[in-house]
Amino acid sequence: RLSEPEAIIASLAASTGSSASPVANRALAGLRVVVSAGPTYEDLDPVRYLGNRSSGKMGFAIADSARRRGAEVVLVAGPVHLATPPGVRRVDVRSAAQMHQAVFAAFPADIYIGAAAVADYTPRMPAANKIKKSNESLALDLVRTPDILSEVAAQAEGLKLVVGFAAETENVAGYARGKLVAKHLDLIVANRVGVADGGFESDQNAMTAYWQDGERTFTPGAKTRLADDLIDLIVERLDA
Repeated sequence: RLSEPEAIIASLAASTGSSASPVANRALAGLRVVVSAGPTYEDLDPVRYLGNRSSGKMGFAIADSARRRGAEVVLVAGPVHLATPPGVRRVDVRSAAQMHQAVFAAFPADIYIGAAAVADYTPRMPAANKIKKSNESLALDLVRTPDILSEVAAQAEGLKLVVGFAAETENVAGYARGKLVAKHLDLIVANRVGVADGGFESDQNAMTAYWQDGERTFTPGAKTRLADDLIDLIVERLDA
C-alpha cells in the first residue's frame, strides 16, 4: 500500500535534512528533547501480557521532527516495529517500570514529550509459569504503575516544557484539561481513539493541544505532518 503523500514528503525531507515547516530548521538547536512512544507490555506469565494498541507512530514522528529542528533527541520506545528516525538515540523498553527508568536516565533535558501509552496497572506478581485454563473465570491482582508524566513535571530542574498526551474515547477536551491541571503540565495533546482514520494504529490523526490559557486544533492529516505542527507549537510555547 502506497503511503500518504504527506508521509512521503516528510520522509524525503528527513533524508535531506530539510523541513516544509514554517519554523526555522534549527529552532531547537542546543536543546535536548526526550520523547516516549509506543505501548508498554505488562507480563502476566511467560506467555501472556497486558498491552494496548499504540503503534508508536506519533511519538516516532515527533522525535524525527524535533531532530530535524536541531535538537538532540532521545527516544524511549515501547515494543513497536518501527525504524529509528535518523540521528535519534533510541532506547527500547517493554514495561512501564522499564520506561520509567529509561526516561529518567535520559535526563537532564530541556523538553519532555510523553507520547507513550503507558499502562496504568501491572500484575502484582507475574506467574513464573504459564497460567493454565481451569476455572470459568480468572481474577488478576493489579497494582498502579509509576506515573511517569506527573513525576517528570514535578522535577522542574532544567525542564523548559513538559508535554503530555491524552488518548480518550469520550469527553476528550474535559479529560485532557483535567489531566493538564492534575499533572501540572505545560501542554497536553488530546485525540479521540477508537475511531476510523485516526488514533492508535493509523497513519492519520486528529488532535487538539491545550495549555493553561489557550488551545489549538490542528488540521487532521498524516501523523508526520501533525508532528511538525506540534513542534511548531512547542517552539512558540518556549518563547511564551
